[in-house]
Amino acid sequence: MKVLVTGGGGFLGSAIVRQLVARGDTVRSLTRGHYPELDVLGVETVRGDLADPDVTGRAVAGCDAVIHTAAKAGDWGPAAAYVRTNVEGTRCVLAAGRTAGVGRLVHTSTPSVVHTGRDIAGADERLPYATRFPAPYPATKARAEQLVLAANGPALATVALRPHLIWGPGDTQLVPRIIERARQGRLRFVRGGDALIDSTYVDNAAAAHLLALDRVAPGAACAGRAYFISQGEPRPLRDLVNAILAAAGLPPATAMLPFPVAYALGAALEVAFRVLRRAEEPPMTRFLAHQLATAHWFDISAARRDLDYQPAVDITTGLERLRHHLTGHSAAGGANDLDRGTTRNG
Repeated sequence: MKVLVTGGGGFLGSAIVRQLVARGDTVRSLTRGHYPELDVLGVETVRGDLADPDVTGRAVAGCDAVIHTAAKAGDWGPAAAYVRTNVEGTRCVLAAGRTAGVGRLVHTSTPSVVHTGRDIAGADERLPYATRFPAPYPATKARAEQLVLAANGPALATVALRPHLIWGPGDTQLVPRIIERARQGRLRFVRGGDALIDSTYVDNAAAAHLLALDRVAPGAACAGRAYFISQGEPRPLRDLVNAILAAAGLPPATAMLPFPVAYALGAALEVAFRVLRRAEEPPMTRFLAHQLATAHWFDISAARRDLDYQPAVDITTGLERLRHHLTGHSAAGGANDLDRGTTRNG
């Protein structure tokens, strides 16, 4: 089929594109920038603003399906920018899909839509949306997911996936941030880093999107539903972070920060960065303090049942591939995953 991938030049989006191309689908990508790796793959690219109806209309025209991964991520910046991309952009994609007669749409959401700042331990999709959000990213992603699921119907079947903490070779966010802070001596574990968290190796996250794409249809079990996606291997945050540092050839981090201190520091830095009108993210925010201090792992039984999702790459193998990517040393398996250029998940 012909598939539009919004954010196809990003970290997750490019992994999805590669898997679609590898199985023989024709792929078009909607991106803001130019990504030479998409040209190499023979991917047609439409460049422009996701929230521009003319742009999304051109991007969707002639496609059979859409995988909508593009979003403004992070936990800092003007709320209006998040609304424009995550909410209005999603509205435009849905409207363009209806006009073009696209039959199916897979939306990349986030588990942050249900995070209230308290521990989440093994919860499934019955967990309700949070009613208050500490940052515009989860707030706007929740609105976008609700728009997508409400759009499900006989003409357009929709499904939302909530992959948790995507990482792997080519990551330009999580892994580099951990490495940079460790090298600067600024990496701290809140509450000892003992909270159990889920994560998702990038190729597993991409594969979940293809599984959802193939299964979503009017009346299908997954139509109009959201699914948590992860490795199914929750680990203490400290263990995962130090395993990433080991893959980069760095010593483990040991410094700790009490949650009240982290939260107060985040609140103070947010105020200071706003007053100073600094564009970059503060090193700590209230949202990040909660994320670092609380457990957040999920029951992925529904994805296993309805999507036939099975994480093909386990954490140990993923870390070895990451080590090869970061250091150039050999890794067992996954050669095709190691020599490719990837950029940020849009």
